[in-house]
Amino acid sequence: MSNKICVIGAGSAGLTAVKALKEQGLDFDCFEMGTDIGGNWRYNNNNGRSSAYASLHIDTSKERMQFSDLPMSDEYPNFPHHTQVLDYFEQYTAVFGLRPHITFRTRVEHVQPLSAPQTGYAVTIKNIDTGQTETRTYRAVLVCNGHHWHERWPHFPGETEFQGAMQHSHTYRKATPFQGKNVVVVGIGNSGVDQACDIAHVAQQVYLSTRRSAYIIPRYIMGKPTDKWVTPRNASYPFFITRFLYKIILHVAVGNQENYGVPKPKHQLLSEHPTMSAELLNATSRGDVIIKPNIQRIHARQVEFEDGSIVDADAIVYATGYKISFPFFDPAFLNVEKDNNIALYRWVVHPDHAGLFFIGLIQPLGAIMPLAEVQAKWVASLLAGECALPGQATMLAEIAKDQRKIEKRYVNSARHTIQVDFYPYLAQLQKEIVAGRARNTAVDTALPLNLTATSLAPDGQTRT
Repeated sequence: MSNKICVIGAGSAGLTAVKALKEQGLDFDCFEMGTDIGGNWRYNNNNGRSSAYASLHIDTSKERMQFSDLPMSDEYPNFPHHTQVLDYFEQYTAVFGLRPHITFRTRVEHVQPLSAPQTGYAVTIKNIDTGQTETRTYRAVLVCNGHHWHERWPHFPGETEFQGAMQHSHTYRKATPFQGKNVVVVGIGNSGVDQACDIAHVAQQVYLSTRRSAYIIPRYIMGKPTDKWVTPRNASYPFFITRFLYKIILHVAVGNQENYGVPKPKHQLLSEHPTMSAELLNATSRGDVIIKPNIQRIHARQVEFEDGSIVDADAIVYATGYKISFPFFDPAFLNVEKDNNIALYRWVVHPDHAGLFFIGLIQPLGAIMPLAEVQAKWVASLLAGECALPGQATMLAEIAKDQRKIEKRYVNSARHTIQVDFYPYLAQLQKEIVAGRARNTAVDTALPLNLTATSLAPDGQTRT
């Protein structure tokens, strides 16, 4: 078996994975479908995976998004435009010499575990320009393909009768095509709200349809970026205290959002991923965006809602989220598209498949990038033999515990299957690295060892 490692994707998660493996001196290949790095942050990326639209700015402040060893430019605003975010990732790639380690215009077609007694994976790759394919073997695979690209579409009665335009928020780029039109945007998450407000600048009327409504969080509270109110200290408070403090701060900053025309959600604050917007409340208070309940039925040129109201509609934009998807795995091996749920230890390690890791497959209250960086460092330490994993029984128990926390806190939705809190999860990863180093000298022999350092470390570097 090859001693090499395979990295799938060169977006933000793939880049930090490449850096971590490089720093450990490990042998690896990184494959990227597009002609350049950046993934979701490269506007009109020719890998077909980017959801970036022309007006997109990040929802977290730059200090909360940047990697630990390369700060974002002081010249950037608190909430940079997507072009500035891409420029940052290009700087990151150049500063740490990552580009030579990435093979572009190459798609991973298939990943299959090797037959026993071999361990590792057979990875089939395809050169997109020439069509040439080949299969290589790797001892480990790091999946960094992102989770904001496989569109999730709802279905409503009469949708096939609609004579206007329909699209998913994934393919939205500019408001220009909606000039003077009546537009229904479905979904009150961050993308839906951003795009509804963007379209409202040129449309005749925008309607924003939502099943449950959402708490609208401003980007600034009392002159300070909202995410900077969250610190490692207050993030460690019991959850009921955290929720109470959020309610107070939000009340001071916004007041009653119903006064702006946005219904109060039926669920508790922080029971759903919050929606960040500096524009929605102003847009709804002016009537530029009108909130509507869930769709009851779609007609040829109209949309009917569950409250019985009917509006004229020239276009519908579905901002209804994404499926977690891994097209390179056989469904019999790994398929999460039905329930959007994948059970991973610390949201990274597959407990049943040694050497299979997922970087950036989380939905944090905060930015993914710094968390993906620590995930990558942990995985690189495992693969270098510096850390060991606990036994399978321990991992399964911890996975079940994390899933129970999600079920207890969040509304039942495919959107929340990979939800984490930024600072508690960061602390969890850091503790795991320390514990993993200790396991190299004291492996719990009462537990299965199929995923400990014995099966992960490179030849000659096992610790167990």
